[in-house]
Amino acid sequence: MQTNHHESIDSVVDAYFKGVYGGDALTLATLFDSNAQVYGVIDGKAYHKTIAAYLEGVATRKSPQELNEPYRMALLAVDNHGSIANVKLHSPMLGFDYYLYLTLRQLDGKWRIVNKTFTHASAL
Repeated sequence: MQTNHHESIDSVVDAYFKGVYGGDALTLATLFDSNAQVYGVIDGKAYHKTIAAYLEGVATRKSPQELNEPYRMALLAVDNHGSIANVKLHSPMLGFDYYLYLTLRQLDGKWRIVNKTFTHASAL
């Protein structure tokens, strides 16, 4: 029998959005596995960072909240099978129209983000 973990996954996504929007790297650090990687494309250029480097960038940049940007982040889809899940997100911010996927896994009853991939549709 497969267990539906959508509520727990939604909670991680909500905390992720709040952390990114507010520039709260400490909260984000609790959501990501320490070995997570971040891959993407920004302005046609490949992007790759360890989670530590990504979190340092979040901590040192002006957040969307500080820039008085509207909160427009949305969960688009959840695909969950047992202890693994992928979520598709829309995160328009900082002049970009980001679409991203987070891969999560559940270990010892807690969901953690183990991978983040993203791109943007076009500049806002």
